[in-house]
Amino acid sequence: MAKGYWIGRVEVTDPEGYKKYVAANGKAFAKYGARFLIRGGAFEAVEGEARDRNVVIEFPSYQAALDCYRSPEYAEAMAHRLKAAVADIIVIEGYDGVQPGEA
Repeated sequence: MAKGYWIGRVEVTDPEGYKKYVAANGKAFAKYGARFLIRGGAFEAVEGEARDRNVVIEFPSYQAALDCYRSPEYAEAMAHRLKAAVADIIVIEGYDGVQPGEA
C-alpha cells in the first residue's frame, strides 16, 4: 500500500500565532501516524514561486493522510493556522512503482 503525504507551502503572517498552530497540530499528527520528512529548512526556489516555509509530512497511507486533514483534531489546530498563515496544502498518494534504473 502506498503511503500518503501532505505537501505544504506556507507564508507565515503572524509568527506568534503560528506557534499556536505548531503546538496544537501534534495531537492529530500522532493519532494518524504522521512523520515529518521536511519541516522548514534551507531551500532554493529553482523554478516557480516559493513561500517562506515548506513541509512534507508522511502518513502510513493516503487514507490516513486524508483522514488526518479532515479530523476534528486537525480542525482545531487549523483554526490557529488560518489566522496566522497563508498556505497551499495538497494531500497526495505516494508511488510504489518502478524506479529509474530498475527493470
